[in-house]
Amino acid sequence: MQTIHTDAAPAAIGPYSQAMMIDGVLFTSGQIAVDPASGNLVGESVTEQTRQVARNLQAVLAAAGLDFSHVVKTTCFLRHMGDFAEFNAEYEKWFTSLPARSCVAVRELPRDALVEIELIAR
Repeated sequence: MQTIHTDAAPAAIGPYSQAMMIDGVLFTSGQIAVDPASGNLVGESVTEQTRQVARNLQAVLAAAGLDFSHVVKTTCFLRHMGDFAEFNAEYEKWFTSLPARSCVAVRELPRDALVEIELIAR
């Protein structure tokens, strides 16, 4: 088992790692739209926040020697299901390999984020 960490993605804000790899399978922690340089949540819209989340996940994937084509499953959390169409429009730009996905609305996310995504890649 290997802990994956990169300074190109936000540091964990709790007692967990950005990702863990075991037997060639990467499991990421959920990413929200935190800018790794400033540590601040960025973006007012779900589109802007989804874009930053994807950049953060891209950095974690790269640290593991992977990219979005290796993603097999995502779990997506939205604060408002009314943002579903807007979220999908940005999501599909990044996850072009169409991994399996779950997407649920949640009551609240850390730092009042609008979206959080975690993934599994191989």
